[in-house]
Amino acid sequence: MAFLEIKGVHKEFGAFQVLRGVNLDVIEHQVVCLIGPSGCGKSTLLRCINGLEKIQGGEIRLEDDRVSGPGIDGDKLRQNVGIVFQSFNLFPHMSVIENVTLAPTKVLKMSRVEAEAKAMVLLKRIGLEAKAREYPDRLSGGQQQRVAIVRALAMEPKLMLLDEITSALDPELVSEVLNIVRDLAKQGMTMLLATHEMGFAKEVASKVCFLYEGVVHEEGPPAQIFGDPKEERTRAFLKRIIEAGRL
Repeated sequence: MAFLEIKGVHKEFGAFQVLRGVNLDVIEHQVVCLIGPSGCGKSTLLRCINGLEKIQGGEIRLEDDRVSGPGIDGDKLRQNVGIVFQSFNLFPHMSVIENVTLAPTKVLKMSRVEAEAKAMVLLKRIGLEAKAREYPDRLSGGQQQRVAIVRALAMEPKLMLLDEITSALDPELVSEVLNIVRDLAKQGMTMLLATHEMGFAKEVASKVCFLYEGVVHEEGPPAQIFGDPKEERTRAFLKRIIEAGRL
């Protein structure tokens, strides 16, 4: 049984169909990378899994529990499913450690002492324990994104969703963020990533899914998708990526 099951998921914004019957299984401890052209539905799919967008058709299940549709407890879902966005979304009026401990103290009812102790362990893990009392505007973009990842990890999620987490960063800052994801993958975190970093997807993914016009057009191990794609649309997309020097 899959850890995460996405069955025939549809999502519409008015008359525009963003997702047109997405089917995807994620096994526990897998790292699944979503690739595809802008507008193909990668980010929308992640937001649907996390309950930030309501779906109009199909079903999403996590550990065989339905997590989409009426009657779902969104707060409980987001305790189990962490999401990190491309734009960091840190609270500017809070220090790093306040950003990281807010959800554990408010949602998990953790004591401030326990939450701060756990936060410091996580910050030390990413080399930012010395920045715990700093405010986000005193950090580089790469540091802010690392804090955003730690903030999601502080809730001890079962699944991490990463939405183009390097696209807002200067090129020299990308590697420090991707190193955190590499470490999480080695530790067995189940992750679903939307990414334009093809070399990274090729290196770290267990499975790569090519989204096109709102469906999973092709999926397989990185060696097959990047080395011998079966579908013409996949081949055309990767040809453009290679011509742009991004693979």
